[in-house]
Amino acid sequence: MVYFYTGINFKMMNKADKTKQFIVEMTAPIFNEKGYTGTSLNDMTNITGLTKGSIYGNFANKDEVALAAFDYNLNKIYAIIRQEIEKEATCKGKLLGYVRVYDHFLKSSFPTGGCPILNTAIEADDTHPLLKQKACDGLNTWKNSIVNIIKKGIANKEFKPGVNPEQTALTMIAMIEGAIMIAKLTGKLHYKKAILQSVEKLIQDLT
Repeated sequence: MVYFYTGINFKMMNKADKTKQFIVEMTAPIFNEKGYTGTSLNDMTNITGLTKGSIYGNFANKDEVALAAFDYNLNKIYAIIRQEIEKEATCKGKLLGYVRVYDHFLKSSFPTGGCPILNTAIEADDTHPLLKQKACDGLNTWKNSIVNIIKKGIANKEFKPGVNPEQTALTMIAMIEGAIMIAKLTGKLHYKKAILQSVEKLIQDLT
């Protein structure tokens, strides 16, 4: 079972759904920071103030909470990106919107712990197939959204006709995620800035 909480009217929910939403919202930062393996039942009870029975009375197990937490974190990022790219009228502007979002991810309402796709992909590679699939689906959604923007830019002659949409999208994502990973690992934010400047050049060169 998958729960999508972003945008739900809290007042319209019944008590059980409100409790589920509360559990997900409170535990999502922990799962994103500590990972599935690193997040314990004690972490979940401490952060929510609920008992084990209350948590597992609303979710079948830790897996279900973790999957819902991933969805919640990913939806937060989708909302931030959507808000940024919808400000732009051009396809190039929309692509540059991704750079702005990730350039300021520490100052925005990004999920605590950073990008859930990157975090989950690293941890769940061989240990948690359901979370791995979630991360893979999230990556494909991200890739496809960029591909669609590039295809539209080619169609309206904003981008050069020889541009490969999928290759460009994957390169953008790899560079952005790499920038976040390197900055988190080293604590050097200017490394992230330098890599994102290369992403910006990649976008500028599409025209």
